[in-house]
Amino acid sequence: MILFYFTLAFAAGVTTVVARIVNSHLAGKIGLLQGTFYNYVMGILSASIILLFSNEVNQLSSLDFSSIPVKAYFGGIVGIAVVVLSSYATPRISVFYQTLFVFIGQIFVGIIVDYFVLNQLSVGKIIGGILVLFGLLYNLMIDKKNAEIQFIEK
Repeated sequence: MILFYFTLAFAAGVTTVVARIVNSHLAGKIGLLQGTFYNYVMGILSASIILLFSNEVNQLSSLDFSSIPVKAYFGGIVGIAVVVLSSYATPRISVFYQTLFVFIGQIFVGIIVDYFVLNQLSVGKIIGGILVLFGLLYNLMIDKKNAEIQFIEK
């Protein structure tokens, strides 16, 4: 069973990187906002097909949309912003650095959510996030120095 979860986690990571690259190429071909639009159209079509074949389609009729908090709808806006920024940044930043930026962002947003929703502040998560951030900054400085050295040698 552990192998199954490992495989799912690995597949999720691979599809995230592949989606970023495909979205970037699509944005380069048809434009940033148009690429994001088609990304969401395909996403809603795929989600609708999965919903039709799932057992949860029957529960939609009992759902009261007015009971959903307004802040829940901001997830779509945040998703659009992430796709636009990712499509814009992918040709300019390596996939490795993008993945690290997303990871660091998830760590610190998770800390903020835990603080405001659960009233918990994890010192371990903060220290871990700061260590990853410093590691990223250190790696960026090394890459910058190597690029300068290569530029001078040419």
